[in-house]
Amino acid sequence: MKVTIDIDCTPEEARTFMGLPDVQPMQERLLSEMEERMRQNVRDMEPEAMLNKWLPLGLQGMENVQKAMWAAMTNAGKTPPKD
Repeated sequence: MKVTIDIDCTPEEARTFMGLPDVQPMQERLLSEMEERMRQNVRDMEPEAMLNKWLPLGLQGMENVQKAMWAAMTNAGKTPPKD
């Protein structure tokens, strides 16, 4: 014998009937927090903001990088002193 029962109800009604907690307010808070974090990440991806984070001293930081590269290239051909 096979018995089939169809119940027509909303998810909220089924949740209440089964005694499950209503997590919708928590989901809404989490969703709004995730949305704000995504917005902040998009703002941080702007080219000017990225450069400010990567090169905190601006052009002076870039000059330091150039000096370090130049020093590495000029010292590359020199042989180290023997002990």
